[in-house]
Amino acid sequence: MPGAVDDVVASAAPGTSAPGDGELGHALGPDWVRGDDGLLFRRAARVILLDERDRVLLIRGHDVDQPARSWWFTIGGGIDAGEDALAAAVREVHEETGIVLDPAAVHGPAFTRSAIFDFYAQHCRQDEEIFVARVAASAFAGIDRARWTAVEHDVIDELRWWSLDDLARVEIEVFPERLVELVAGLLPEWDGVTRHLGLTHE
Repeated sequence: MPGAVDDVVASAAPGTSAPGDGELGHALGPDWVRGDDGLLFRRAARVILLDERDRVLLIRGHDVDQPARSWWFTIGGGIDAGEDALAAAVREVHEETGIVLDPAAVHGPAFTRSAIFDFYAQHCRQDEEIFVARVAASAFAGIDRARWTAVEHDVIDELRWWSLDDLARVEIEVFPERLVELVAGLLPEWDGVTRHLGLTHE
């Protein structure tokens, strides 16, 4: 894959099984509920995590039901009951990367969006608040699976820093759509305006 030679690249072994339909909700976690439209639904918080070189830390994952397809996406996940979006963003960054963020240094949401996608052989809908934060690249020391959920163990393949130039040349899917453009608009810093990206079908 393209990237500077000093990029941190950490790989994880993919999972080998997906849950059956009867146990799907439990397998995805309590933050997923069946909506009135019949889709599994959750609210989520994500973080565009930038380093001192304006690189963005992304996860590459796959769907165990479609192992040949993988994509890059921002750090984050579901908002737990009783949790606000900022707290969820800080927690998810720690769980997925090991990085401990000061909530005061997490800005936003810079973006909001809704996405409809297939996951674990089901149609899902997710409403996202996307924050932005900066850390030193050295804060990410490599994959630490200790705080991952069972689903994350199944679907996460690697994490790495991407320059925007290199990310623009990636041939697999990147989410949210137009991420390079979105991140470029946050530089040198977020202007304080929350932008609504609308609904996408992934």
